[in-house]
Amino acid sequence: MLDNREKIKELDKGNMFELIYEFPRHCQDAMVITRESICGLRLNNIFNVVITGMGGSAIGGDLIRMLATDSAQIPIVVNRDYTLPAFVDERTLVIASSYSGNTEETLAAYEDAKRKKAKIIAITTGGQLKEKAMADEVPCITIPGGLPPRGALGYSFFSTYILFKELGIGFGKQDINMALDLLNETRDQLKVEVPEKDNPAKKLARKIHGKVPLIYGSSSLTDIVAVRWKGQFNENSKHPAFYNAFPELNHNEIMGFEGERELIKSIEIVILRSRFESERIKKRIDITTDILIGCVSGITHLWPRGETLLEEMLYHIMFGDYVTAYLAILNEKDPMEIEFIDQLKERMKV
Repeated sequence: MLDNREKIKELDKGNMFELIYEFPRHCQDAMVITRESICGLRLNNIFNVVITGMGGSAIGGDLIRMLATDSAQIPIVVNRDYTLPAFVDERTLVIASSYSGNTEETLAAYEDAKRKKAKIIAITTGGQLKEKAMADEVPCITIPGGLPPRGALGYSFFSTYILFKELGIGFGKQDINMALDLLNETRDQLKVEVPEKDNPAKKLARKIHGKVPLIYGSSSLTDIVAVRWKGQFNENSKHPAFYNAFPELNHNEIMGFEGERELIKSIEIVILRSRFESERIKKRIDITTDILIGCVSGITHLWPRGETLLEEMLYHIMFGDYVTAYLAILNEKDPMEIEFIDQLKERMKV
């Protein structure tokens, strides 16, 4: 089925595979848009940053926080709520990110940021958030609309990434052009036209089909990417999935594998690796693999290409997007459809 392009086209009614393929272009566009939007912007006395958003609009903030761990000199917090943390004040930069511009939690957090006199920047396609930002003379980075939020990660992530670099908050000398070149090479290796026998993303989707994927990352390296994979399995594949990270999982979750054997045999583990892992983390992963290999359905160690953490992160993201879209095809589902989420949003309006 994964090499049947007509079947894939029939199921992929919303063109999710095209969105995945266009991810590098989205990243490039976001850099141009952001630089034009904030040209000349100067913000002083920033003591902390809060990125507030939900779902696909928030995951970009989580990736920023992960990537900036070793370079940012001020705390970065991702907020998923109607209100902001108590420490937010006039020395806080609040980035309100809502792809639609109508996310009720983000709109409420924006108003909270105003009450707390925080410095605010909005990232959105339009909606009420852009209206509020324009009325309040708040800088607004307007990104293209018409995409599902999870398919707009290139815009939400790189808008914040460039914003941070321009304001001098973090990231140092990461080579963006090399990262985008790697993305272009990666998509050509994983795209629909590449047959399953030569396509590692199709092979992994096949391995996971009929199993429960458990995605493991490493703290501050791939843990947030594991969160992204989990969400993509849920939304793209319509498939239950779970995630955790080393070293925390060695202090609790590992004991769960002593449970009911037939249940555990349905679990397929994917470990997102990084060349930046410490020796202690490498040892933990090796020992954990040795303990669990006979308990679960299988374990895949996925090593990324790339020389920097940014390159590794983007490689893992694109790989996961393709895997989850291919699993949707094996599940005979439209990767774009999110009926349960739409139902919930509609009922919340009442």
